[in-house]
Amino acid sequence: MTSPSPMPAPEPASAPWPKLRLRLVFGDDAMLGPGKVELLEFIREEGSIAAAGRRMNMSYKRAWMLVEHLNAAFREPLVDSSRGGAKGGGAQLTATGERVLAEYRKLEDRIAEAGSSEIDTIRSLLRDMSDEK
Repeated sequence: MTSPSPMPAPEPASAPWPKLRLRLVFGDDAMLGPGKVELLEFIREEGSIAAAGRRMNMSYKRAWMLVEHLNAAFREPLVDSSRGGAKGGGAQLTATGERVLAEYRKLEDRIAEAGSSEIDTIRSLLRDMSDEK
């Protein structure tokens, strides 16, 4: 007859896993960060600047402004769009837009991996936030 295995000890409450938020600043007025990258991803998924903006709870005007800033900051536009009308409008990432998006995500992954020890150390120094909302 075998005795039941002992219950494992409860794990201590752990601090929330931090999110790495990378922002690249190119001079005084050009930058690429989490919000613009998310907008690019949603444009790729939705095929529409307006729909991408709605997913981010962003006004159509704000989404267009961000796309215009991105397109002006790079040598080639990141987003190609066509106006509405009988055939309907739409938007898609250009080859440059796809490349910028992919390189940004690879850089995030590389930084998270290279800094994982430091991130873990900083995380271990956080106070317990398990009861907070």
